[in-house]
Amino acid sequence: MKGKLYLLRVLQYAFLLSCFILAVFPFFWMVVGATNTAVDIIKGKISFGNQLIPNLNRLFSDYDVTGIFWNSCKISLLTVLGQLLFSSMAGYGFELFSSKTRERIYGVVLLTMMVPFAALMIPLFRLIVSFNLLDNHAGLILTSLVSVFLVFFFRQSFKSFPKEIIQAARVDGAGEFRIFCSIVVPAMKATYAAAAIYAFMTSWNSYMWPLIVLQSNEQKTMQLLISTLSSAYFPEYGVIMTAIIISTLPMICIFFSLQKHFIHGITGSLKQ
Repeated sequence: MKGKLYLLRVLQYAFLLSCFILAVFPFFWMVVGATNTAVDIIKGKISFGNQLIPNLNRLFSDYDVTGIFWNSCKISLLTVLGQLLFSSMAGYGFELFSSKTRERIYGVVLLTMMVPFAALMIPLFRLIVSFNLLDNHAGLILTSLVSVFLVFFFRQSFKSFPKEIIQAARVDGAGEFRIFCSIVVPAMKATYAAAAIYAFMTSWNSYMWPLIVLQSNEQKTMQLLISTLSSAYFPEYGVIMTAIIISTLPMICIFFSLQKHFIHGITGSLKQ
């Protein structure tokens, strides 16, 4: 019996180790690639080289990486703030205010998640052109201020929020906006952290819509820069890997800074 349990434990750890290697190897290969030349990467070299500084110099000398990185940061941060504000307020309203048509409207909102983005590109493009927002970061930010998934996400979180606290605040004369800002938001830090990670990753990794809206090099984002590097006639894979590492760093920093609240926010919102 003990032998079977020991064998089972070995198999479990072997499976977990295999999953860990599969998950970490792409990142490891990316870091190794940034230190090698394109020829070494094509040959399949998986050991560290001495080309990191030359790759960085070539990347920053050929492209305005600092400006492009700032473009991505600005777009993503403003999009995250907008989505957290408007999506959480919408989720709060759908959960705390009852009416005859509430569930019907909420159902219609959720149905919009089934509409593919390809069906929305032309209407959105015509909309931003009519408002003279083409080749402007505002065109990206304003069309991404609300996330239907985050509306659903926040509403699920508010289902577990004690309604007695809100009712007591109303009895004391507090307005809904004050209740939302002073009571609800501070108590839902974990949910906001999880939503912030999702919103930031979605905005930072966005490619198709920025490709359509942003047409000048000065307005490009990091994802468009990586696409430009990859589409060269002779791709410099070491430079591409370096750009990918730079693009990955903000997501790593955001996740590790909010990881304490991430799991609790996810489980607390979806347990309903």
